[in-house]
Amino acid sequence: MGIYEELVARGLIAQVTNETEIREMINSGKAKFYIGFDCTADSLTAGHFMALTLMKRLQMAGNQPIALIGGGTTMIGDPSGRTDMRKMLTKEDIDHNADCFKRQMERFIEFGEGKAQMVNNAEWLLNLNYVELLREVGACFSVNNMLRAECYKQRMEKGLSFLEFNYMIMQSYDFYYLFKNYGCNMQFGGDDQWSNMLGGTELIRKKLGADAHAMTITLLTDSQGKKMGKTAGNAVWLDANKTSPYEFYQYWRNVADGDVLKCIRMLTFLPLEQIDEMDKWEGSELNKAKEILAYELTALVHGKDEAEKAQNAAKAIFAGAGNSENMPSTTLEASDFSDEGLNIIDALTKAGLCPSRGEARRLIQQGGVSVDDVKISEPNYIIPVSDFEKGYVIIKKGKKVFHKIIK
Repeated sequence: MGIYEELVARGLIAQVTNETEIREMINSGKAKFYIGFDCTADSLTAGHFMALTLMKRLQMAGNQPIALIGGGTTMIGDPSGRTDMRKMLTKEDIDHNADCFKRQMERFIEFGEGKAQMVNNAEWLLNLNYVELLREVGACFSVNNMLRAECYKQRMEKGLSFLEFNYMIMQSYDFYYLFKNYGCNMQFGGDDQWSNMLGGTELIRKKLGADAHAMTITLLTDSQGKKMGKTAGNAVWLDANKTSPYEFYQYWRNVADGDVLKCIRMLTFLPLEQIDEMDKWEGSELNKAKEILAYELTALVHGKDEAEKAQNAAKAIFAGAGNSENMPSTTLEASDFSDEGLNIIDALTKAGLCPSRGEARRLIQQGGVSVDDVKISEPNYIIPVSDFEKGYVIIKKGKKVFHKIIK
């Protein structure tokens, strides 16, 4: 089985152009491909995991990745899959986020001479002359076709800014520039990017002629990517300071039964033969599959030592052993406490267990919160100061999320 056939077997490929040529190019290690990452935060998330592991797989098969940092496109903001306009970031914020991305990508991909490359589209996009761009690139795009693209159609009712309308042109120009100047012959992206990606392939054909072979592949459904990127309203970050290794492990340990084998197939490097055997697992065996998934991905991001700690802590907690050594924690200030103690809603929001006071209140009323194994049903409940004699209390959210509040 070639690497392209493996990608298909793992459920990674959604749609392609020129499949015969793409298969031959990837299997022979001749693909020089790029995936873009807009710098909208100071850490990559679990939603980027698919792209990172894909780049690693293809590099291991002899292909050359280009990690494109979107220092320029982030100045505009991608409207795909969004109901409103992204927050406008300063150039300083974007540059800082780009530096954070670089450090995280280096854990997955081997950069260097003849290996993977990392480039920033700010190098060419921010220096473009607007009139020259309109003449050189704008003439290649039909507004009618652009408005038919799904990424724009879903925004037309609520409003699409002219700024965001330019995103397709900027992303298309990226592929054209990388094709001409870096020998990049292929692009990968989520299937919500299909229209933008086809725009790049078409721009290359119109500017450089029909013989210019630029390949396009999409992977991962947009809905699955969003599901992987967030949980309980909060992003799952690859930065250990934003999502601890324990929280990261717990996120994957708690995936739905129907998603666990799909995630193992798409995201881990376990042999397909081993995963095929897991397809027969049912009932309690799926919990074992979830532990395998959580361990493998935590080890990829944070290393085997942290994965072992997270797994041991999770098992100890669920076994009732009360081991909180590696449990995620939040240390509160004296000013967070009244003379009586700590308000439960304050505890939930300050620990990041609920994104708002309203959600915290609803969670309590629905019976989803316990403090030191005592269920709390009153939103105005005060955790007594005396409960902190040991230095902390443990809040349990739902059945599987534990968090230590330290005084």
